[in-house]
Amino acid sequence: MSDTAREERKQREKEWIRKGRTALGIEFGSTRIKAVLIGEDFSPLAMGSYSWENRLCDGVWTYSLEDIQTGLQDCYGDLAAQVETEYGIVLKTVGSIGISGMMHGYMAFDKEGELLVPFRTWRNTMTAQAAEELTALFEYPVPQRFSIAHLYQAMLNKEPHLEKLDFLTTLAGYVHFKLTGEKLAGVGEASGMFPIDSGTCDYDGELLKRFEALKEKSGGKYAWKLKDILPKVRAAGEPGGVLTTQGAEFLDRKGNLEAGIPFCPPEGDAGTGMAATNSVAERTGNISAGTSVFAMVVLEKPLSKAYGEIDLVTTPAGAPVAMVHCNNCTSDLNAWAGLFGECLEAFGRKTEAGELYDTLYRKALEGTLDCGGLLSYNYVSGEPVTGFSEGRPLFVRQPGAALHLADFMRLQLYSALGTLRLGMDILKKEQVKIDRLLGHGGFYKTPEAGQSITAAALNSPVTVMETAGEGGAWGMALLAAYLKQKSGNETLEDFLEKKVFAQAKGSTVAPREEEVRGFEAFMENYRKGLAIERAAVEAF
Repeated sequence: MSDTAREERKQREKEWIRKGRTALGIEFGSTRIKAVLIGEDFSPLAMGSYSWENRLCDGVWTYSLEDIQTGLQDCYGDLAAQVETEYGIVLKTVGSIGISGMMHGYMAFDKEGELLVPFRTWRNTMTAQAAEELTALFEYPVPQRFSIAHLYQAMLNKEPHLEKLDFLTTLAGYVHFKLTGEKLAGVGEASGMFPIDSGTCDYDGELLKRFEALKEKSGGKYAWKLKDILPKVRAAGEPGGVLTTQGAEFLDRKGNLEAGIPFCPPEGDAGTGMAATNSVAERTGNISAGTSVFAMVVLEKPLSKAYGEIDLVTTPAGAPVAMVHCNNCTSDLNAWAGLFGECLEAFGRKTEAGELYDTLYRKALEGTLDCGGLLSYNYVSGEPVTGFSEGRPLFVRQPGAALHLADFMRLQLYSALGTLRLGMDILKKEQVKIDRLLGHGGFYKTPEAGQSITAAALNSPVTVMETAGEGGAWGMALLAAYLKQKSGNETLEDFLEKKVFAQAKGSTVAPREEEVRGFEAFMENYRKGLAIERAAVEAF
């Protein structure tokens, strides 16, 4: 781009920012809160971020309300400061805003808006009995992460806070409420709380009745009805309220942002991943790989039966989606990378995180295709797909196996996808068709490494778009832009395909036969070795 073209571009961007012809997406991830401001052409103008970590308090994985507000304000403040530095403009308004967060979990409030128990995140595996009983009652898969599983488990445990319960929501729903005063959830987010009827784009009425009957039998004295305490459901493109004066204060610590900005419905990270990868049409799929890993495929027809390993959720427009969700992906890999970085520091070599990860991921591509007798489980927390309520990160090698960095790093990438592969095998047996599979998330930042490993693991071509690094916050910004820029009855599918991704570029890696065989050999050991992981949980 010439200097003249660059300056013209800059002036257009300034005009978009001044006149609020932008969209802002904010996503609360497991380890990072990220904000992205996009222009009329959907490209990022500024970004902000804030690092945070969940805490294990009294056996519950949680974040405090103070963590949430501080993270939101610091993340937005980082973005606003970048706008001022890059464009010389104090950010006072944007065209539309969308909030996203880790799906599922349990945030329960009373009538005064007080949190009744600490936020129970998706990572908790304390609802096995509830999930099993609800799956049987609904004849519909209810995983432990679903909000309804947390609610029913609290009923089984006769937790006293239920008598005061007035509102049940998710992380994204809570932040949206604080900013707009509206108790809403996008349909994709809502599908991780309670089963959705895609025909009505609302909670399944028949299953609501079944739950109410179950509640009556439970003997608890609860004045509430489930439909009344759940957030209202909205599909992509429908209004989600506006930024209130109190909401502006909650978001912008400096007080520059003006009230009245429209919001789209809050969505979960699954929905923003679908938007960010243009995977909302039938027979499209995407894999989001970061702290957790999940694969989602938009279905042409229902599965033949309920599977405990397969969640059923929806796109942000309400279309049915089969989801394989695994609690663990890169956390253990990150820990090993940190150890190697610490080792380098001990020798006087300070290495930036990007260089460290790129070097280690590229080294993995040099490793033996079956990992040379090494085995690893990345179970930092429990893993419902394989039936673990707790996890123990574990590395094992056969006595004669050589310990080389290349094999070890290939093992870590394999291990990050091992549980996902077990779930995807079920969809293969169901003959679910996938025309396009796109990867996004930190696992795919190093060119080809995570992509080629995924292609081998699933024996399928995997595409990574140039925009994949933008992540869920960008996907949320796209959903916010759809609220303002859609034409008439234009569907989300058409909006993304024809406007956002029409000129998008990406790279596709096809599976290589020898790498597929190598991953198959690894999986043979992986299945057998689950007994070792189980013994580790019981013994340590």
